[in-house]
Parts: sequence; C-alpha cells; structure tokens
Amino acid sequence: MPTCAQELATFASELTFSSIPAAVVRRAKDCIIDTVAACTYGAQFPWSGMVADYAQRYGSGGPCSIFGFPDRRVHAPYAALSNGVLAHAFEQDSVRDPGIGGHPGAALVPAILAACQETGASGEKAITAFVAACEVMFRVGGASHHSKISPEQLGFHAPGLTGPYGAAIAAGLVFGLDAEKLAHALGIAGSLSSGLLAFTKSRSGAMVKRLHLGRASESGILAARLASAGYTGPETVLEGKFGYLDAYCREGDPKLLTAELNQRWETLRICIKRYACHMRGQIPVQALREMMTEHGILAADVKKIMLEGSEKVLSHHNIPEPGDLMQAQYSVPFCVSLALFRDPEDPQSFAKDALNDPSIRTMCRGIEMRAHTYKAPTDKSTRIIVQLKDGREFRRDGESYKGMPDDPLSPVELRRKFLLLTAAMGDAAAAQLHEQLEQLEARSSFPVA
Repeated sequence: MPTCAQELATFASELTFSSIPAAVVRRAKDCIIDTVAACTYGAQFPWSGMVADYAQRYGSGGPCSIFGFPDRRVHAPYAALSNGVLAHAFEQDSVRDPGIGGHPGAALVPAILAACQETGASGEKAITAFVAACEVMFRVGGASHHSKISPEQLGFHAPGLTGPYGAAIAAGLVFGLDAEKLAHALGIAGSLSSGLLAFTKSRSGAMVKRLHLGRASESGILAARLASAGYTGPETVLEGKFGYLDAYCREGDPKLLTAELNQRWETLRICIKRYACHMRGQIPVQALREMMTEHGILAADVKKIMLEGSEKVLSHHNIPEPGDLMQAQYSVPFCVSLALFRDPEDPQSFAKDALNDPSIRTMCRGIEMRAHTYKAPTDKSTRIIVQLKDGREFRRDGESYKGMPDDPLSPVELRRKFLLLTAAMGDAAAAQLHEQLEQLEARSSFPVA
C-alpha cells in the first residue's frame, strides 16, 4: 500500500490543467494575482529589505526576480525566500477557511515564480502546480485538526510547518519531477519545517513571523531540487512514527491527508483578505465597521468595546500591548481599535505610525476579551459589543468576512485591491501587470513587473 506522501505525490504528478474545474482555476488565479500585489506592497518595509539584501549578497547572478527590487536577479532559492517574506510582510496574503495553518499565496507563489523563471515554464504550468500544491498543503494542515491540540496549540507557527510540503510539490512540478521524486521531496520537506509562536508572547521580534513563509517557500525549492538529484526522504513523513502528525499534533487524523482527492477541491477554500491583519481580526473589524456605518457611530462616541471569541483568540491573539507593528497586526484588540479610528481597508492606516497613536493604544488596552457567552456556531465566530457614552449599546455576531469562500471579493474588488497595493508601480504599469496575470494560462511565461 502506498503511504500518504506517495499517494499525494501521485495525485500531483497526474494532475493536468485540463482536468482542473474552471472555478478552481479561477480561485487559483485570484490567489496568484493577489499574492503578486501583496509582494509588491510588502517590498517597502525594512524587514523585507533586509532579506532582499541577504538574497543579493549570497544569491546574486541567477535568473529570478524579487518584487520591488527590479535591478536584482538572484538564484531560485533566494528569490523564493525573499518573495515569501514580501508576500507575508504586511498580513495581506491569503489563508484558508476553516483555518488549518496554511498561507497558499505566500508559501506557494514565490516558489512557483522562482521555478518558472529558472526553467521558462508557462503560465498554465504555474497554475497547475499551484492547484496541486494547494490541494496537498491544505490536506496536510487539515489532518492536524487545527482547532484541537494542533501544532499551534503546542507553540509552533503552523504555516512554517505546512508550507514546505506545499512548496515542494509546487516547485517539483515546475521542475518536472515524477511521482516517486515528488514523494521524496515531501519526505525532505518534513525536515525543513520550522517556526515558533514565541513572537506572540514577546515584546518585540515579530519580524520572524514574516520569515516563516519565506523559509517555507525556499524549502520547497531545496526539497524539489535535492529530490530531482536522487536525494531521498522518508516515505512515512506524514503519518508515520515521528512524522508530521506524530511530532506536531496530538489528535491528527491520517485519513484526512488523502481524503477525496480529485473530488473535493481544497483550493476553493482560499480566503483573500480585505484588511492588513491576521485572519482572526477580519471578522470583528468588519463587524465594527458595519455597526459604525449602520448606527452612525464615531470613535468619540465609544466608551467601551467587548469582544467574545474562541479559546484560540484568547490564547494567541489577545495582545493588549503589542511591542511592534507585526505583533500589532496579530493582535485582535489592536486591529479592532485601529478600525475605530482609521479606515482598515487602506493598508496605510496600519503603516503610518499606528503603533504609536495614543488613541488607538488607549482603546486597545481597554478592550475586554472574553470567552463566548453564547453557543458559537464555529471556532471563528466573534461577538462584538460596543457601549456608547450616551448609554446605548450595540452588538453584532460575526461568522464570516468579505473574502471568504461564501462571500468572495468581486472581480472589481479584487482589482481595486491589486491596484491599491501596486500603486507605487504607477497606474499604467500596475494595470498592465494585472491584465497580464488575468491571462496567465495563455502566457508562455510568468509575467513580472
């Protein structure tokens, strides 16, 4: 009997572009396009520049691009590392619903782009590789039962664990690996997983969160290239003793690793963020903005805000005194407080000295976080209660946010986000790049500004 890694590798190696449903191709393209925009915007930050400088120092001379640094060309592993960091640089990259600790855009797209630029692979190949990798990565994350005693309950940052598996499939397919070598690439990727959640409990140092996605994408290039040369990895890396589920979980389910391949398309579960904050902040931020619009609430009217959420929100995202901007974007109280005073749809609302805004900081410290006092339908359910100075009180229960599969961003909204994040390119260049990416499957190469 084949192991789970071997079964997943066979699925990936046999997937063809023509066999992928149109809706899945569309969702994959939306995610790829959104990731290019997130990378472009993410290039402006110091933590991105540091990694791009590192890539230039040790990887210069290759054929691969780094977004936002048009004069630099580096070798594929360094491009994947840099662009993975850029994609996750400002909390604007894609996730999955329900959450399983996977960031498809930041983990997969940089590896695919680097492999395509190295080999000259087509846009059709890029989309096929993305879908295959997303199907594998999401199943790996899902098998860990993310809402139970999962890697993140134990202190690991799950995208750094699941990402190398997906990136290994993504890069491996572009490099032309067969099923046997793809299985070995998965086995190698298991030894490249990394990332701790220490940044959520520290006063500073949250830059490492960005690095986790860069390392995941870089690991995919490493795993695929070693496997292509004959390097081997354990075939039981996922379900076996001391494998992924055994080492990082307490209630993992091996059956979910290969469930309904070619029948249930995990790619359709991709969520594209509306706000530049962690996915746990998306629902309460949206709910607050809706209440403000509906009832004409201004920041000056608010006396107190209370939030009810899951155990995960309370244990990981209740950060009343974030020490840096990255930690602030991970903090649900901070993101809700910011949304009271600024427009959260504009990423500049987070970037422009939000961390030192005394009004935001004061409100953040005063937000009361507590466990659900009602029977919440899902783990992501959030209740927000706003008390006004005039004695009125409003509440709203949120179960989803704009950008999730059941309420996706429209083509107009997706294009608006793309143009907003790529504005530094200039209007004409940004619009041209968007048009080229929209035609990705028909192009002979992956377009890059």
